[in-house]
Amino acid sequence: MSAFSVFFTQSPSFLAYQRDMHKRKRRDNAQSLFKVEQIPSDNQIRNLLDPIAPEHFQAEFEWIQQELQQAGALAEFRDYGDTLLIALDGVTYFSSETVSCPQCLKRTDTSGRLHYYHSAITPVLVKPGRPVVLPLAPEFIVPQDGHEKQDCERAAAKRWLASHSHHWPPQTVTYLGDDLYANQPFCEILAQTYQQYFVCVAKPDSHTTLYDWLTMLEKANAIERQQQRVWNGKFGELWVYRWVTEVPLRAGTDAFRVNWLELTVTREDTGAALYHNTWVTNHSVTTETVRALAAVGRARWKIENENNNVLKNHGYHLEHNFGHGQQHLATVLLSLNLLAFLIHTAQQLVSEPYRLLRATLGARRTFFDDLRALTRYLFFESWEALFCFMLEGLEIDIPPGLFLSD
Repeated sequence: MSAFSVFFTQSPSFLAYQRDMHKRKRRDNAQSLFKVEQIPSDNQIRNLLDPIAPEHFQAEFEWIQQELQQAGALAEFRDYGDTLLIALDGVTYFSSETVSCPQCLKRTDTSGRLHYYHSAITPVLVKPGRPVVLPLAPEFIVPQDGHEKQDCERAAAKRWLASHSHHWPPQTVTYLGDDLYANQPFCEILAQTYQQYFVCVAKPDSHTTLYDWLTMLEKANAIERQQQRVWNGKFGELWVYRWVTEVPLRAGTDAFRVNWLELTVTREDTGAALYHNTWVTNHSVTTETVRALAAVGRARWKIENENNNVLKNHGYHLEHNFGHGQQHLATVLLSLNLLAFLIHTAQQLVSEPYRLLRATLGARRTFFDDLRALTRYLFFESWEALFCFMLEGLEIDIPPGLFLSD
């Protein structure tokens, strides 16, 4: 909880401030807000966390997910075909030429220098048009016992599915992925083993057989086409959708059959290209569904914009080395950081006091600046007391019954 408090408040000095407060007031916010009985030193925290496997924290992610489901918050994420959209992607959160541990991956750059690094799969629930994403439990890309070959993103994604797919009944999830995931073994697992849907980017360079088929179908005028004009407030855009069904994902008589769709956006006045992408899916693609499926495919970028970008550049400092250790410290600290991000997101979804504060303060940075300043100088008996103090200070009318104790 001491380590978690640093990530939750986005304050590297939070524990130092609370030690000072305890000396002055004989009480502190680490104790009242995070239930830390005695604040350990930074070195002690790292020594205690290093031996803990990251799987230890899986239950916390699952518990929050269950609470959100019971509160009806997960239902708000349902989208195409009444499915939840889960975007899969890998992220590197540590890299060094000198610091390493047995859990590190290795790569050699073009100049021959060896790099040690840590990566993970960080799945999120997304929805087109919704700025909030919901982080799910990570799966770490680390050396696997009994495997000589280095672990990879695709193998980690398969482990994640094996560990977490039981949460969702068949045909209730659409998985989103980049070109890395648009391969036959992975798509077959999603469609046949887990009986779920997928919409994955499929590039020509890595799907030569598929695009050979598309070239033949185009010559035969057998590719469906639909055009839409969109006004963006400044100029007109032409959105052109193309699609075909039941084409092979790879070469061979056992090739898995998929449906392919494409979206091209150009300026109506100049013809300049604004956007282009292609996907494969096992959802049915028709005149009525192609636009919605393209929107689903585009939503994959939310894992970059609303998840990875926030974690790297908006206070969570994902790529900062908070401590590396000799066993699991790097993965444990990332787990706690992701858990902090998840809980803030969950608060925004279900806590009215939290929503009022975030809406009034506007920028994410302002909220955390205030949180850090208040907890440094003032003692609060509880989170309720802290939120109430902030609401009153901002002269926000507190609705009756807003807090459970009212």
